[in-house]
Amino acid sequence: MAVALQSGQPDGVAGRELKDGAVEATHILAAAKALEPHIRAVADVMESERRLPPSLVQAMKEAGIFRMAVARVYGGLELPPAVQVRVIEELSRFDGSVGWCAMIGSAAGYLGGFLAPPVAQRLFGHIDGIAAGQIAPTGRADVVEGGYRVSGRWRFASGCQYSTVLMGGCLMYDKGELRRQSDGQPEVRLMLMPASQCTIIDTWQTTGMRGTGSHDFLAQDVFVPFEESVSFFDPPQCPGPLYALPHLFLVGHTGVPLGIARGAIDVVLELSAQKVMLPTRRLLREEGQVQEKVAWAEAALGAARSYAYEIIDDLWQTLCRREQPSPRQRALYRAMMVYVHRIGKEVVEAMYDTAATSAIFQPNPLDRYMRDILTACQHRVLQEKIYRPAGRLLLGLDPGDPFF
Repeated sequence: MAVALQSGQPDGVAGRELKDGAVEATHILAAAKALEPHIRAVADVMESERRLPPSLVQAMKEAGIFRMAVARVYGGLELPPAVQVRVIEELSRFDGSVGWCAMIGSAAGYLGGFLAPPVAQRLFGHIDGIAAGQIAPTGRADVVEGGYRVSGRWRFASGCQYSTVLMGGCLMYDKGELRRQSDGQPEVRLMLMPASQCTIIDTWQTTGMRGTGSHDFLAQDVFVPFEESVSFFDPPQCPGPLYALPHLFLVGHTGVPLGIARGAIDVVLELSAQKVMLPTRRLLREEGQVQEKVAWAEAALGAARSYAYEIIDDLWQTLCRREQPSPRQRALYRAMMVYVHRIGKEVVEAMYDTAATSAIFQPNPLDRYMRDILTACQHRVLQEKIYRPAGRLLLGLDPGDPFF
């Protein structure tokens, strides 16, 4: 933990700036740990209501969880990526949905770094300023005087029920014609819309991650001023290293499988000291196969975790030197996130099998950990097909994916 909290802080101006935030990093991790009793108490409510309860959302706001990536100039924490991942990992250990919502809320905080300062201050300069939505361009934005008229429907808006801003990727149209970039590709921008002007559609009937409330939402002819749209390929408005690599906002995904897998192992460690096996009348922990599985799980998770923080820290050191990451660094960053999800899934499956029939009942946290990790691994940016553009980049080819 200490390595994750203190890494990525080189000498020089950037290093001094980050060291100034070391106290904030320690405090927010302590605040995340302190949320455990609250999270455990509302676990069943999250499952049944398919959202985070307002009381938990408020506690997370007050702890600064959703402001980890918001620039300090707007009152945010602007924490190094390893610290953000560590906090999300801890929350995911308690509950996957909570960790996921913390990840999404934190990722949205990066938006302020790409907005004009007055807009960023208004949207994200307070603890209630949280965004949710979808980057995929399933909407349409028509250029009008002063901005855009936006219509569309977007999926997977985790945390949409407590967000003040809903964001949706749009194809751009001008006078009825699709606008294209210099390379011929359609122009895409992210539109930031007041949540009050959008309609949430109840679609989140899922196997896992039920508490994330990742419903669809609909916008019909919503006006968005020019300055309230974002492209991550525009120059950032904030100078800090946190905003120097557009797809760094994805980094929080790393903490979710690490935390879920850690939680699953902990459940088996506790269960093994209590469960009596028949007909031997021995405790579960006395079974040789259980001993092997637990040892493998600890080694596999530990190796994946160390690799993840090593990749993140290396990337961060480069950004803090005001350098752009190499193709190899960019490829390994994305491949690492896929890898930790695959290992997390294997670890949870192994612990589920080890607990045997104890795992199939809903009161056992392994039931939820299994459903949550299976659902998390279905996300597009975490599927094994992402190894392909990463491999292309490692082999000196164009990745064919703009977020590499």
